[in-house]
Amino acid sequence: MNLNLHGKNALVGGSSKGIGKAIAAELALLGANVTLVARSAEVMAELSRQLHRGPGQAHDFLVIDYANLADVHSKVSALASEKTIHILVNNTGGPASGPLLAADVAALEAAFQQHVLVNQMMAQLLVPGMIRAGYGRIINVISTSVKAPLDDLGVSNTIRAAVANWAKTLANELGRHGITINNVLPGLTNTDRLHELIEKKAADTNASFEAVAAAMRTSVPAQRFGEPEEIAAAAAFLATPAAAYINGTNITVDGGRTRSL
Repeated sequence: MNLNLHGKNALVGGSSKGIGKAIAAELALLGANVTLVARSAEVMAELSRQLHRGPGQAHDFLVIDYANLADVHSKVSALASEKTIHILVNNTGGPASGPLLAADVAALEAAFQQHVLVNQMMAQLLVPGMIRAGYGRIINVISTSVKAPLDDLGVSNTIRAAVANWAKTLANELGRHGITINNVLPGLTNTDRLHELIEKKAADTNASFEAVAAAMRTSVPAQRFGEPEEIAAAAAFLATPAAAYINGTNITVDGGRTRSL
């Protein structure tokens, strides 16, 4: 099985922590040169030093605010003029929790920009290089909510579904160029995002953090939360030559929690 990413360049969004950080580490272990993307230069500078470095490997980072499309365009365009990005991992923080009807229109607009418009801009800037190289992987880290909407995550359910359909459409358009676009759907994963959701539910239901967490774990057939590294393993595989015929699909990584195929 060819899992070798030596000589491939990867751009990983939201890579200062959680799932994005784990994906960056896994891609580096497989030989890729990784460009980290997040808002904290200090954090990313340290993380880029910690990434695995084999012969010829080099890592760097971009400080980008996804809420600023002009910033995204300027910095990613400059990067694309310097080197071909073969692997794009679209990953950013999820929208705030809450029922959909209570969500302000501005919250939907902001989430659409950071998850859909940024993805579109990244693709337009980076896909031409992938086409020239004859190799491209776009991997979107979204949510199991694209299969079954989750309670109290109205904005997230809406926007994640938009990303999934964006990806499927693009996969149909770009498959002939040797480019694949797939979605990784994490379930309950041990990240800051999950801890925030647990804390909110505990406050809303007057329950303890531990009680809410325990109830969530029992909803998973595996009886535990996933770890970021387990999500990263799936995403990294999709980036490799071995996954060349996997295209336009959703890979659920949730310990069996989603009740549909």
